[in-house]
Amino acid sequence: MAVTRYEQVSLFPSNKPRAGRLTDQEHYIPARRLAESPLVGITFMLMATMVMFPTMNASVKYLAAEGYPYGQIVWARYFGHLVFMVVAFMPMRGWQLFRTERPVIQGVRSFLLFACTALYFFAIQHIDLTVAASISFTSPILVTALSVPFLGEKVGIRRWLAVTVGFAGAMIIIRPGGEGFHWAMLLVVLNTVCYAFYQLLTRKIASNDNPETTITLTAVFGAIAASFFLLNGMMMPVSALHWAIFIGMGALGGFGHYMVVKAFQYTEASVVSPFSYGQLVGATFFSFVLFDTFPDQWTWIGAAIVVASGLYIASREQKKR
Repeated sequence: MAVTRYEQVSLFPSNKPRAGRLTDQEHYIPARRLAESPLVGITFMLMATMVMFPTMNASVKYLAAEGYPYGQIVWARYFGHLVFMVVAFMPMRGWQLFRTERPVIQGVRSFLLFACTALYFFAIQHIDLTVAASISFTSPILVTALSVPFLGEKVGIRRWLAVTVGFAGAMIIIRPGGEGFHWAMLLVVLNTVCYAFYQLLTRKIASNDNPETTITLTAVFGAIAASFFLLNGMMMPVSALHWAIFIGMGALGGFGHYMVVKAFQYTEASVVSPFSYGQLVGATFFSFVLFDTFPDQWTWIGAAIVVASGLYIASREQKKR
């Protein structure tokens, strides 16, 4: 039986070129056609999680170590994000790129993602990239827990147990009061809570606004909010490398999130979600190569528990469907 559900994407039909701007109707293609390309979806997710996000986070940590103000780094990430999104999508969508049917939800979710960025960027100045990434992996577990009161979804006892085990894994990484504990870990925990709510609102908005509009409005809000951080001062980049890193952060963040959206369009969430844990590989690589740090055994044990819980939840979600 034919699938009648449709998803929004910004792809040109392969059989004929198009000139000018796309209408909203031209952004809909059958979900079945997208679901038949799981390798494409997995590739998008791996590019985002193993390459773009770890590179952006390593860039933030590097620039902070070089003495650049924290507020300037946050602003550069969002302003660059906005510029790249406008250049990439405005030629085909025009001013419709900024039009939303749910402005309040877009505003709230944009604020939440900005808060995530600000908290995470500040935290990784003080803790290892791998530790921060491992703690942030509790986000899918939080989404499962929060989907009950906020989305009215039903979660069985097995998934609740997986949620509990996942949080236990996070506690092993954080070890409150232990020798390896650092207060910046709590900022990553708060970042994860904000990101969970951000994901829930992104689910709600998905049927109203196209991905290009959503990702661009996120950049607009972030760039405006981050501009206030510049009141504390800024420092001009001192080398071509630093200029390249500042410019590249916006592209890495913006297109990284866009690739995640595209990944979920090309295959089911239960197929592509486990590959989000590829961020642990990228974070470990940059931590070792750039900062000569390597996570201890407890971080690896806690990360393994958190990842296993997330994979189990994804598996149960697949069986539920």
